[in-house]
Amino acid sequence: MRNKLFAILTVAMCVVTLAAVTHAQAPAKVAGSWTMTNMGRNGVVTTMLTLSQDGGTLKGSMKAENGMETPLDSGTVTGNNITFQVTRQGRNGAVMVTYTGTVSGDTMKGTFMQGQNSVDWTAKKNS
Repeated sequence: MRNKLFAILTVAMCVVTLAAVTHAQAPAKVAGSWTMTNMGRNGVVTTMLTLSQDGGTLKGSMKAENGMETPLDSGTVTGNNITFQVTRQGRNGAVMVTYTGTVSGDTMKGTFMQGQNSVDWTAKKNS
């Protein structure tokens, strides 16, 4: 009897632990339109980021101030961590830019590399 009780408690603890880990790993909800800003050579750069989400997989696009829209090559969100890539045309050809950051409610912040420089970015979800 004591062994059965121990086995039942062990299984119950495993289920509770698994549920807690699964809940902690659930991707943040980021689908929608975001206003993203970062510092550029001539001041603040504003970009519209539009995301659609299927679980932890992201699709979408970034629209620059000049109206040029660039699709996301790929993107993921795991828990509150977000990563997405876009390919832009640079002076010497195509350049892949990887954005990494964290999500907290209706705000995101992170970094991306521009040449050898790390650039901070922030985003606020649009209503």
